[in-house]
Amino acid sequence: MSTFNVPTRSEVSEKNQAIFDNLEKAVGFVPNLYATYANSNTALENYLNFANAKTSLSAKEKEVVNLAVSQVNECIYCLSAHTAIGKMNGFTDEQILELRAGEASFDSKLDALARLAKNITENRGRTNESVLENYFDQGYTKANLIDTISLVGDKTISNYVHSTTQVPVDFPVAQPLQPTAV
Repeated sequence: MSTFNVPTRSEVSEKNQAIFDNLEKAVGFVPNLYATYANSNTALENYLNFANAKTSLSAKEKEVVNLAVSQVNECIYCLSAHTAIGKMNGFTDEQILELRAGEASFDSKLDALARLAKNITENRGRTNESVLENYFDQGYTKANLIDTISLVGDKTISNYVHSTTQVPVDFPVAQPLQPTAV
């Protein structure tokens, strides 16, 4: 497998340089995964537009989906980034581990969302009817469902970019989930 280096500002297009400058101002650095998108003249902008698009889901709900999907796809980069973002959104370390496992014993509505995100990802969109029914029973709408599926797709793209490129993780590395006793 060829090695992917994280491109620097001077190695990307002018358009991507401007995006790097904006990320530097907003986040304080350009995450390696975002820099990797900049190998394409269009992918970084397209991805950021998709990731930052309006949604019916709250920031906390988005992190529930991001964590569950990234765990199923075994993406250490996204698990690490979204563990940090999850903490910024008020989740504890224990709650983040639960969300990664596709559940949330601390909140029935978030539990339904985590279970749905995990189920969609594991089954490649062939969602289990009882999981979907529980999601709706918790007050989610059809609009929320479409936004959740879009977010699963968004996160899967990043998971696949990292899984293919294996660029270095530049967030505190997420701890592995402990196997559950059966």
